[in-house]
Amino acid sequence: MRTARVTAAAVVTVPLALGGLASQSHAQDASPSPSGTFGPGCSALSQKADTAKDKAVEAAAAYPQLSQLVSAVVRARLNGDLDGRPDITIFAPNQQAFQKVTAAQLASLLSDQGKLKKVLTYHVVDKQITPNELPMGSFTTVEGSKLTTSGSGTDFKVNGQAKIVCGNIKAANATIYVIDTVLQPPS
Repeated sequence: MRTARVTAAAVVTVPLALGGLASQSHAQDASPSPSGTFGPGCSALSQKADTAKDKAVEAAAAYPQLSQLVSAVVRARLNGDLDGRPDITIFAPNQQAFQKVTAAQLASLLSDQGKLKKVLTYHVVDKQITPNELPMGSFTTVEGSKLTTSGSGTDFKVNGQAKIVCGNIKAANATIYVIDTVLQPPS
C-alpha cells in the first residue's frame, strides 16, 4: 500500500516538477559497459541524482520522460508486481513512444486492464540484461512472448523497430532501457 501511494505521488509530482528542478544528465559512454549508461538520448533525460537504490517503478518515476509509462503501470496495478521481482529488465517507452500511438488506440488500451497488462508485461524480462547481451539477444518476457535485441556499440534496437535511446539505467531490482516505440506482443 505504501509503495502504491509513493508511486502515485511520484506520477503526479514528476510532471509538475518538470520546470522547477535543475536537470542532470547521464554521462554518455563511448561504448556500453555494465557500469554506465549509453545512448543518444541519455543527455536529454532529466532525473534525480541516483536511482540505484529505488525499486523499478519509483526509479522510472524519477524520469519525467517516463511519466506516461509509470501512469499506465499504476493504472494496470503492476507497480507492486514489478517492484517485488528481484531482477528484471524494463524496456521503457518514453513520451515520444506514446505519442506514436493514436489517441483512439491509447484510449482503448488504457480502458482494458487485461490488454494493458499484456502490453506492459511484454516490455519486461525476468532477468537483468547487460549491454553485452544486446547485440544478438532473444529473451522471454513476463507476458510470455519472445522479444529480440540487435545492434552494436551504442546503437541498439528492440524487435528491429524500437531504438534504445538511453540504456543501462540502474534501479535496485531492475535495469531500464528507454525505447522510442511502444512494443506490441505478438498476437
